[in-house]
Amino acid sequence: MSISRRGLIGTAAALSATPILHARAQAKPSIKLGVLTDLSGTYRDNTGPTSVAAARLALEEMQTHLGFDVEIISADHQNKPDVAASLARQWFDQGVDAVIDVPTSSVALAVAEVAKEKDKMMLNASATVAALTDAQCSPNSIVWSFDTYENAHSTGGALMAAGNTSWFFITANYAFGQSLADLTKEVVLKGGGQVKGDLRYPFPDTTDFSSYLTQAQASGAKVLGLANAGLDTQNCIKQAAEFGLNRTMKIAPLLLFITDVHSLGLETCAGLTTTETFYWDLNDRTRAFTKRLLVKSPKNYPNQAHASSYGITTHFLKTAQAMGGAEAKKSGRATIARMKSIPTDDDAFGPGRVREDGRGEFPAYLFQIKTKAESKGDWDLYKLVTTTPPSGVLHPVNDKCHFPTK
Repeated sequence: MSISRRGLIGTAAALSATPILHARAQAKPSIKLGVLTDLSGTYRDNTGPTSVAAARLALEEMQTHLGFDVEIISADHQNKPDVAASLARQWFDQGVDAVIDVPTSSVALAVAEVAKEKDKMMLNASATVAALTDAQCSPNSIVWSFDTYENAHSTGGALMAAGNTSWFFITANYAFGQSLADLTKEVVLKGGGQVKGDLRYPFPDTTDFSSYLTQAQASGAKVLGLANAGLDTQNCIKQAAEFGLNRTMKIAPLLLFITDVHSLGLETCAGLTTTETFYWDLNDRTRAFTKRLLVKSPKNYPNQAHASSYGITTHFLKTAQAMGGAEAKKSGRATIARMKSIPTDDDAFGPGRVREDGRGEFPAYLFQIKTKAESKGDWDLYKLVTTTPPSGVLHPVNDKCHFPTK
């Protein structure tokens, strides 16, 4: 049977929509998905338009297998929890079944509450705070492939093992940054290290980090831990190099995406370590996925957040196909439970599963950033150091988060 579907892209201001795929005028989509992301702020390149493109790619690849229509809209949440919660509420009231991507941890925590209240779904691809599947877990949410616990234990643990035992943190003062710094401190202290300071700056209103860097340099710490992301991390790394901190301290960006490295350049980033759950040049499947996505996002190679938008959308659509569109719409909680019961498999991540607390189980890859001499191309930026199985980087399941998996 020929299946028709329509994709729509909306704006935050008016929630207007424009068709992205043609369908019969009288046909209405059975399932509606909203990509709620950062289209204009500090996380735009790390999520944003490429995350929207990744979700659309997943839908295009699944459409011939679906017995129902699907519509996709998108909006900019401006990294503001109140704006995001209001948009999510409007969307759910207007028939949206699941909100996808949702970067910025404070935003994701707010949207998760709305999804739970409305018995809809938050399919999170890029918010990092571990609380989403721990202290503030929800039966209506999934976090796909990375979080602050993983980064603290992978990147932080690797640096500690290499003898970098005294730390000073510069931290974005909201849920994500606080969680990343606190969890990394636990790794440092458990390993017998020292924490010599933690300066927390206003987010998202800080661009000049000179005073924070000066205090870090004066602390005598061996490691500068950057508990931030996006443009904030880029600014910290650039300004640290300008101050010469990279000659006296180990710079440790605790959440660094390949998109950040590409923007900064290898002259600035060579030798840094980072953890991602996806790398475009990891294997034949990741290269094939990247080739398909670059048709839609030619100037921005995918990172783990973009790949997660693709993976989580693919898995949702496979689950909805198995359930039937009408059944998948009835209850977000029931559909999330069904997603946990079905093994995951896609070209970005390969095989995996979603735990009972909603956390996706995939390996973590510790990479070292190449030098210019080692790099063979514009996006040939990483060399693999260590692969850690999920058991080594995922937080224990909280007793209150044993939600149904069927």
